[in-house]
Amino acid sequence: MKRLFYILIILGFVSLFQACEKEKMNSSSNAILHFSSDTITFDTLFTTIGSPTRILRAINKTNENVVISSVRLAGGKQSGFRLNVNGDASNETYNVQIPAQDSIFIFVEALLGKNGRNAPLVTEDSIIFVINNIEQKVRLLAWGQDFVMIKTDHIKTAVWNKERPYLVFNEALVDSGQTLTMEPGTTVYFHKNAGLQVKGTLKVLGSFEEPVEFKGDRLEPAFNDTPDQWNGIILFSGSHNNRINYAKIKNANIGLQVGTIEHSGYASLELSNTRIENMSWSGIWAMKSKILAYNCIISNVRYYNTALLLGGDYQFYHTTFANYYNQLSSGMRTTETLVVSNYLVDNKSGTRYVGDLKEATFGNCIITGNRVNELSISMDKQGVANYLFDRSLIQISDTFKLVESNRFVDIIRNVNPRFKNPYKGNFELDTLSIVKDYGKASYAKSYPLDLKYDSRISDDGPDLGAFERIEKKNGTKK
Repeated sequence: MKRLFYILIILGFVSLFQACEKEKMNSSSNAILHFSSDTITFDTLFTTIGSPTRILRAINKTNENVVISSVRLAGGKQSGFRLNVNGDASNETYNVQIPAQDSIFIFVEALLGKNGRNAPLVTEDSIIFVINNIEQKVRLLAWGQDFVMIKTDHIKTAVWNKERPYLVFNEALVDSGQTLTMEPGTTVYFHKNAGLQVKGTLKVLGSFEEPVEFKGDRLEPAFNDTPDQWNGIILFSGSHNNRINYAKIKNANIGLQVGTIEHSGYASLELSNTRIENMSWSGIWAMKSKILAYNCIISNVRYYNTALLLGGDYQFYHTTFANYYNQLSSGMRTTETLVVSNYLVDNKSGTRYVGDLKEATFGNCIITGNRVNELSISMDKQGVANYLFDRSLIQISDTFKLVESNRFVDIIRNVNPRFKNPYKGNFELDTLSIVKDYGKASYAKSYPLDLKYDSRISDDGPDLGAFERIEKKNGTKK
């Protein structure tokens, strides 16, 4: 027994010695840290609004544990950044241990103050790591932009301009009888679940040189073409004389909702020289309303590119309806690019609402996408059903029956329009496109300049869609 007792004591000392060996700290001046990046960068942020979180790894590549004496921001309490070091939310943390061949995570956020200027500001700082009396630094860099905050506001008659961008943080409402005007170059950002509702009148007066832009407030490159970042623009039934010219509306749930089923009357809109793209639910969702549109592109939407429902009065000229939505992670698209109907069924109650489609004219348009059939027409006999596709290219399946041929005049059916790069949002025409010079001259005379300000009436004939391709004599585009 005594022998066994001595053996156990010896084994205990060996284990304790080995444990001490394992816990031995590397105090050498060669025990430097390695980092996943030498600079943490934040692209343009809104001042006073917290940023997305960036992650930095501090790595111990040695075979012994190391202790970081301190991790701190050089700017201290005045810094425009915040740290969380391995779970400790503090801008100054002490005695942080990193095991051998291991790492810790540092989470970094930027919070910039207002600079009182229109131009973007630049904020710099650094994270200082002290290990074995040696300082190491990781640079922090952020660009910030002052803005005008719009927060759950009831907007009375006002003019927005390009001096500073506007950030709509919740829902903003233009009251009945009031007019919101946006001058050329105005930029409006929307926070998640925010949107613009209009009971009064919206005047978006962009220009070719300075369009008005509507988009989400996530400015990182990864969000450039991400849908559903904000709710969209809603024109309530009863909202009239709305005008949107030279605008870019992108990355929302619904780009433009024109009309509301729960309100009486209709909404009216003139829409021109505008791009609506990368939506989650619909580019244009219109109900019992009136739209005149020309030189527009509605493209790349998860569900309904354009839906004209419950009747109404719609005229689209030289408009490109193109849906090449291809985010396979969300599943394949199963809905048509253009849906025209004089009724709507409430999925919850099963109630069927029927309206009168007084007019739905599509002249010199392109209706296409990456599905076999990109047009759906559905009419209830209880309502009026007037529609016309005139000199337009339509992607429709071979089983699509043109029951009333007088409603489809001189259409091009099931032919690739040959866009330059539709999956990248480039809907200009290739030199071999079949839609070149195919359009009706009378429509082109009403809208003689295309989306790029090129003339439609200076060559052999107008092209279909929003862009006119003008060839030089040698075959190249001017």
